[in-house]
Amino acid sequence: MNSQQQTWIQSVVYVTLISLCLYYIQNLISSKLLLADLNNNTIIRKKQPSLPLHFRSDGTFKILQVADMHYGNGITTRCRDVLATEFEYCSDLNTTRFLKRMIEAEKPDFIAFTGDNIFGTSASDAAESLFEVFGPVIESRLPWAAVLGNHDQESTMTREELMTFISLMDYSLSQPNPSAGYTDEHPPTHIDGYGNYNLQVFGALGSPLANSSVLNLYFLDSGDRAVVNGIRTYGWIKESQLLWLRGISKKLQGQIQESDQVLGTLPSMTPSLAFFHIPIPEIRTGPLEAIVGEYREHAASSLVNSGVLQSFVSMGDVKAVFIGHDHTNDFCGYLKGIWFCYGGGFGYHGYGRAGIPRRARVILMELEKGAKEWMGVERIETWKRYDDEKLSKVDEQVLWDIGSSR
Repeated sequence: MNSQQQTWIQSVVYVTLISLCLYYIQNLISSKLLLADLNNNTIIRKKQPSLPLHFRSDGTFKILQVADMHYGNGITTRCRDVLATEFEYCSDLNTTRFLKRMIEAEKPDFIAFTGDNIFGTSASDAAESLFEVFGPVIESRLPWAAVLGNHDQESTMTREELMTFISLMDYSLSQPNPSAGYTDEHPPTHIDGYGNYNLQVFGALGSPLANSSVLNLYFLDSGDRAVVNGIRTYGWIKESQLLWLRGISKKLQGQIQESDQVLGTLPSMTPSLAFFHIPIPEIRTGPLEAIVGEYREHAASSLVNSGVLQSFVSMGDVKAVFIGHDHTNDFCGYLKGIWFCYGGGFGYHGYGRAGIPRRARVILMELEKGAKEWMGVERIETWKRYDDEKLSKVDEQVLWDIGSSR
């Protein structure tokens, strides 16, 4: 065998090995991005959004918060607490219509679902209900993420199965849980709940911060129900989750300081938002320093105070928190330098108050305009829209701006 033949054989072997490696890697990754259609024996590959998340070229990033959709079985699931004169027939499809209207009217960059996405006792098949409830956002091809409430798991899936399923849906950025802790000193070996994760939003394309995170989004599982000293209560965010949260906040702020040393265009601390379902006890006990919106019902929080507010205050980066659970509340309340905002009841199968329209919350971030380019986040604003004829816009307010504490 001459040298030319040896070289040719070596090349074939090399190419074969490389091909096998690539095939193995592809299958290893793809297996985590697939949903199976068992009825048709087919595999459906997940459709991915454009990543990373970026601010628009006009320096804005808009989030639509959808709280308490309480979806059941679609057209056969009737509405609750609506006037007989409002609709000829009212069902889950009114919830679907409202979501489509909000996406069309506000054109958000991202949608955050803050729990009780399906109403378990009314959803005969959790998977089917999830496909229907998230259908409009999937059709829009917008990136989205979700956390669980206290009712989601009451159908045919556990909380772990629900978050895994949601994470595999088209354009979803949801995660069942982080793979590891981010605190070097005490990394948590276990993080309670399902749906604890963070997402980063990068600066506007074409700006010096296009490859730097300028906004963090924290998602937390606030649980469902529990029994404490023989008393039934709602769930709460556990210490393992707060340990993870404090660790990742510290890590992210460290990365930002390193980037700022190079670019010199970031604030001392990049702002963050948090999303979860069940309100913390301080919203009930107060005192709230300011309220914008309607405080119509008792805040149904857990009897356990696990120190969420103290953690947020000590971290320093969380400027606003967005919750659900109490459907007729839609206010933002100010606590120790942080706004806690209800989304307001969105879904028509969830309880409400007859004569009061369902609603959704919009959150708008605006970048600071430098001499020639966009810089870090300058302002965070919010407002709500009613599901009425005009999609009425109400309660506009500034939650945070870089030049003041409120």
